[in-house]
Amino acid sequence: MTIQPTGLLGQNQETAASDPIRPCVPLRWLTVALMGSCAVVAGLMVQNQLGINWRNGAFAAFLAILGVLGLARYWAVPAATTAQRRTRDFCEYALLMVSASAIGGVASYATASDTQGFVDPLLAGLDAKLHFNWLAWYQMVIHHPVLQHLGAAAYSSIYVSPVILLGAIAWSGDRSAAQRFLFTYWLAATMTLALFPLFPAKGALEYLWHGPIPYMPTNNLYQGSIIPALRQHTFGEINLGALRGLVCAPSFHTVCATLYIVTAWPMRRLRFVLVPLNVAMLLSTPVEGTHYLSDMLLGFAVALVALKLEALLSTRFCARSGKIKGFRQRVPVVS
Repeated sequence: MTIQPTGLLGQNQETAASDPIRPCVPLRWLTVALMGSCAVVAGLMVQNQLGINWRNGAFAAFLAILGVLGLARYWAVPAATTAQRRTRDFCEYALLMVSASAIGGVASYATASDTQGFVDPLLAGLDAKLHFNWLAWYQMVIHHPVLQHLGAAAYSSIYVSPVILLGAIAWSGDRSAAQRFLFTYWLAATMTLALFPLFPAKGALEYLWHGPIPYMPTNNLYQGSIIPALRQHTFGEINLGALRGLVCAPSFHTVCATLYIVTAWPMRRLRFVLVPLNVAMLLSTPVEGTHYLSDMLLGFAVALVALKLEALLSTRFCARSGKIKGFRQRVPVVS
């Protein structure tokens, strides 16, 4: 039996073992942050007379996913073998990611209830100053059906990239990379939701296009219909199986694409898969997400601030814990 250190995908063991520490906030902090977020969202839902539709299959499926991940995580706790260690880590990361995403999706409905008006004229005006013609992009997609299929697939890859990322990180054993990614994701989602009330919008399709709609993008016209219903309290139950993107600005697809690219970049083998995939998602976002370029730029800024904030918080935590000097803690792989 030999014990070998593991590193990032695409790095040899000698290079990985000599990497300096990258400070990171412990996952227990993220767990506490998620619990606090859940409490805040629950309070907003009570205030705005919202509930979760627990009678449909989507809610049962959500609980089943959490249950399977939790049981698998519990089974693999000893981490006596490489397979158990990888299973434990992936299930732990996936539990946190699924929970953060679900809380964020529900929070967008609760937050939308307290918004007023729409800022589409402002966002469209900013696009004009940036010389971005959203209608030209949309018309190009209308006339090229292959772009419709590719764009819809790329836009939906927002759910695929984190599975690949977290699976690769669990395989490599670099828990600090997972901790940095997950904590940054939570920070970015929180910042996005905090800014959302300042920029409620119907979306570029509803605001700029007049007449019959020849191609209905993935995001449909949900923002312009659901947000008014939430404000008037005529939308009472949230279906977890049909959560819709209500946040126009900042663009959370842009936030995620930026985080996925930054996280995947150090992994040489994964870089060539996830970077093109997320660039494609960014290119599809204006039409499929009915986003303005201005709210995509705002999403990019949110991602950069979240990355910087995570680095500062992690450094401060590790400085207090005396963990800055030395080498990265790595999980041994038993083979």
